[in-house]
Amino acid sequence: MFIQVLKSKLHRVKITQAELHYVGSITIDEDLMDAARLIEGEKVQIVNVNNGERLETYVIKGERGSGMICMNGPAARKVQVGDIIIIISYAMMALEEAKKYTPAVVFPDESNKLS
Repeated sequence: MFIQVLKSKLHRVKITQAELHYVGSITIDEDLMDAARLIEGEKVQIVNVNNGERLETYVIKGERGSGMICMNGPAARKVQVGDIIIIISYAMMALEEAKKYTPAVVFPDESNKLS
């Protein structure tokens, strides 16, 4: 049996940009992607702390060290620059593997930078 479990999370990052007329996705600073073990094209869930919106999209690499968190495409209507969001990824694992797995949970600072 396989179950879906938390793989990684960027907890409480700030939206720095919203680009409505872009072809979907969320652009994330590559430093944050590495810390959360996210890869380009990976499906993620976005939870907006400010308004309760939840949506799914995929990751695009942003400039390393920029702190960029940019919501692109129609999902840009679900956020405002300055909103605090949580970016969550999940993985399918065998039950025994899942019991031993430790997710990457990252807590960037107010500028979306790693401590």
